[in-house]
Amino acid sequence: DDGPIPEVTPWVIETLSKYNAKATFFCIGENVVKHPQVFDQLKSSGHQIGNHTYHHLNGWKVTNNDYYKDIEECNKLVDSPLFRPPYGKIKPSQIRHLKNKYKLVMWDVLSRDYDRARTGEQCMNTVKQESEAGSIIVFHDSLKAQERLRIALPGILKHFSEQGFEFARLEFDDQRLK
Repeated sequence: DDGPIPEVTPWVIETLSKYNAKATFFCIGENVVKHPQVFDQLKSSGHQIGNHTYHHLNGWKVTNNDYYKDIEECNKLVDSPLFRPPYGKIKPSQIRHLKNKYKLVMWDVLSRDYDRARTGEQCMNTVKQESEAGSIIVFHDSLKAQERLRIALPGILKHFSEQGFEFARLEFDDQRLK
């Protein structure tokens, strides 16, 4: 979540490729505009793209109309039916409105790599302990998270690859997420 940015996203793409891993990147529209080359690199690497609003809005703190406009502004850039609400904050009325156009994607494992009070090792251990086959794990390709991400992501990829797991991007059809 939260990219693309040149300081982190290319490193994430390279790290994923070492493990033949694909991921789904929920992009902030503002970052897509600021870093179009990084966004193009992301798309050409075979990863899935999702909408994470244009300005990283908290759905609980803005009007529904402002939220919908921000999502649509981002979607003009990312062109994806996948949407993840920033902070996981979304009102029931927003869900009802958005579910007709988007597949809303949450997570079951949050690495907490954005938390400066945690270490990369703690983030990695959280993911190891809470993940199971089919888990949707959230990491952040952001400046705020990069110190912990650079430890946790390769550690997780190595750990689960050695156990025979594969890492896949989210796929979807008209009926459901796969």
